[in-house]
Amino acid sequence: MPDSSDTPDPSAADSPAADVSPEPTPLLAPREGVPPLTDTPDAVRAVAAALAAGSGPLAVDAERASGFRYSARAYLIQLRRRGAGTVLLDPIPVVAAGDDGRDALTVLADAIGDLEWVLHSADQDLPGLAELGLTPGSLYDTELAGRLAGFERVGLAAMVERVLGLSLQKGHGAADWSTRPLPDTWLNYAALDVEVLVELRDAMAEELASQGKTDWAAQEFEHIRLAPPPAPKPDRWRRTSGIHTVKNARTLAAIRELWTARDDLARKRDVAPSRVLPDSAITAAAQQNPSTSGELRSLPVFGGPRQRRQSHVWMSALERARSLPEDALPPVAQPFLGPPPISRWARRDPAAAARLAAVREAVAALSERVHVPVENLCAPDTLRRLCWEWPGPPATDDLPAHVDAVLAAHGARPWQRELVGPVAAEALATAEAPEVTDE
Repeated sequence: MPDSSDTPDPSAADSPAADVSPEPTPLLAPREGVPPLTDTPDAVRAVAAALAAGSGPLAVDAERASGFRYSARAYLIQLRRRGAGTVLLDPIPVVAAGDDGRDALTVLADAIGDLEWVLHSADQDLPGLAELGLTPGSLYDTELAGRLAGFERVGLAAMVERVLGLSLQKGHGAADWSTRPLPDTWLNYAALDVEVLVELRDAMAEELASQGKTDWAAQEFEHIRLAPPPAPKPDRWRRTSGIHTVKNARTLAAIRELWTARDDLARKRDVAPSRVLPDSAITAAAQQNPSTSGELRSLPVFGGPRQRRQSHVWMSALERARSLPEDALPPVAQPFLGPPPISRWARRDPAAAARLAAVREAVAALSERVHVPVENLCAPDTLRRLCWEWPGPPATDDLPAHVDAVLAAHGARPWQRELVGPVAAEALATAEAPEVTDE
């Protein structure tokens, strides 16, 4: 747990408020130029040797094709280390090389696996890198460092401008990185994403040290590095746009069957589900419930040439929904595995609502005092569970110990427990439930 030397100095937290430079210097091209693509097993082995011979942390970034592809795989990997320069690795042809490609990626993993990796928003890229066998020995997340330092804007470009006085190119982050060949302008953009990442890391390390938050950051970085893949969310089909207007169980079953059929197609083709069939079409078909392919094709979207070829898929899904027995239909109200929506607390459990209000107010005040966003001090779901799943005495006779146990059980790190535990316990001790009147 943090010692007294790690207690943040509020005045220090205010220090980064001023911009480094009112007119940032444009960073238009990598200092050594855009490197050639590393796209063969032999080339991967060569850059692995170069990176191993470099010094200091390893800047890492990965480009995915979110919104275009179903998978979260990395379609380009950027690496940079002092003494080795920048590497732009195209993993697609390397993986396609079979055993030779896998062997080359193993050589790369061995060369960089013990290094400290510097990423921005590491949790976005680590899963795709892990699919290729690439995992860090230690981690520094510059985006999370910015949050802990109290920065209001924590995007890479905003932080580079604020901390280093440089402006990065924008415009290709949301591109379809599965495109081949990759345009030169995209490769220039990609190389710049790691060009000054280590310099940003060093500056943020100094900033966090001045605020007494070095140990906090270290705990957070290690938590991200060791975090397992997130468990699949149940009933993902209930997130279909427009579903909130549906109050009929049979119609919900049709949405579920259409959503599942679309998801299967999207996974097989590695295409984003929305590009297979938009949510609006799923909801419309479920509500109209066509009984023939002709009726289906008369609906918006389904009459297009691509959807006409898939009519049998959508009709089969609708037929499955129609044939379900009543006891197999999904409930109209979404079942909750945890606390209900906060809007329902005051009616269902006024005492829990009072506890939550008191705890949220106390943690918000703590957030202002230490210059860390509330969600980084403690996961909102953890606070909700603390206040809703209230065992009462004798379990809460030692309130600080009870609060600490709940925070620990839900994954709060030691620094978070040390800060949030006492203020949450005090708030719970003084929370007053509203009087219930007989009306």
